Amino acid sequence: MADDSRTETSSQVSSPGDDHGSVDSGFVSPSTSTVSLPRISLTQPHLKHLNKQLESLHPMEILRFCKIFFPNLYQSTAFGLTGLVTVDMLSKIDAESADPQPVDLIFLDTLYHFKETYELVERVKQRYNVKVHVFKPADVSTVEEFEKLYGEKLYEESSELYDWIAKVEPLQRAYSELKVAAVLTGRRRSQGGQRGDIAVVEVDDERGVVKINPLANWTFAQVKAYIDEHKVPYNALLDRGYKSVGDWHSTVPVGEGEDERAGRWKGQDKTECGIHNKQSRYAKWLQQSALLKQQKQQELQEPQQQQQQQEQQQQQVQVQVQEVQVRAA
Repeated sequence: MADDSRTETSSQVSSPGDDHGSVDSGFVSPSTSTVSLPRISLTQPHLKHLNKQLESLHPMEILRFCKIFFPNLYQSTAFGLTGLVTVDMLSKIDAESADPQPVDLIFLDTLYHFKETYELVERVKQRYNVKVHVFKPADVSTVEEFEKLYGEKLYEESSELYDWIAKVEPLQRAYSELKVAAVLTGRRRSQGGQRGDIAVVEVDDERGVVKINPLANWTFAQVKAYIDEHKVPYNALLDRGYKSVGDWHSTVPVGEGEDERAGRWKGQDKTECGIHNKQSRYAKWLQQSALLKQQKQQELQEPQQQQQQQEQQQQQVQVQVQEVQVRAA
């Protein structure tokens, strides 16, 4: 196949079914580079073929394939039900092997998780003996330090900036430091919103990684049934009406008949924190902020310009008057 038909995760790779090279990505950072990331070369036909073949497979089979096919494979998780099912399935796959190769976890500690979530992390580490790489907001390790830098309620004052500092930048840092080539996520189509039509395998070419959604076609009922059958530890909040758990300040229980993620950012025009967005919400926010700043500067400059013009006109009139006086003399 000709070289110009090849695309890489660190270059532009379009989403399955998209022949226009649209970027399936999230936030960008001027300080983030994908130069050191391992590259996985995929052609568009190859990507489509993978999704066609993997679509009908059981998640366990998808995970077996991923462990063989993708180098530097990690799992990014907030320890929701889908992520926990993935952890349990991976442990069963490792138990089948004489030479197990565990998949490490990446956990973004925003510092604002529920205490039940932190307790769950410890329970999972004890049961599965899995390595968890914890990434916090840069240069802080406690809520007190965070709020000293950014104020007590940054999540209310600027949710976009909060998402960037607490989630998106730490994830990009994790990908860079760990040299992540491929990552398992807990996204499912039944969660609705932007997740309604996700493929099993996606390419995030802003971050230079391949994303795999092994349980993409499972429902909440299937996930919960697996948790119950295999006695997988889960967040105690799920027994109190929660279905999707994030930060304590932006998560509430869901009502009867509501979508699984309806309790996240209740009342806000928002369904994702940004780490899975196709286009950077923070980049849009920056552009809007820059535009507003430019408009304000123009508004401030306009009176100054008008004043300068008036002064110039007055000077011209004075010069003309002086010339007339000289001629009259």
